[in-house]
Amino acid sequence: MSVDCGTTGCGVGLTPEQRRVLREHGTERPGSSPLNDEKRPGVYHCAGCGEPLFDSDRKYDSGSGWPSFWAPKDDAVATTRDVSLGMLRTEVHCANCEGHLGHVFPDGPAPTGLRYCMNGVALDFRPA
Repeated sequence: MSVDCGTTGCGVGLTPEQRRVLREHGTERPGSSPLNDEKRPGVYHCAGCGEPLFDSDRKYDSGSGWPSFWAPKDDAVATTRDVSLGMLRTEVHCANCEGHLGHVFPDGPAPTGLRYCMNGVALDFRPA
């Protein structure tokens, strides 16, 4: 079930940077997220609504400067076509609140060959 948060709903308690990324489709600076170095077992949740999105055993160091995963949890994310920078990309958003998470690219590791390149401020890591 999708929750329509609009531009203000589901944003209570978000920092200005989280609101900019999740609700206004912004991007954090590469290398700025402490989640790049997070190695503990756990689950990455949507910072906008709390839905579980990615298991830590699917995270890897892509060298991109953003937390990267080779697959999300089942039915946790949805995608849309993004041509905002004059190029075709695939945007990834939370399937529950539609918050912008990042983009997915076809240059990831096996078994999917995908790189879910996520904004760290859009994620809330909860250790196991």
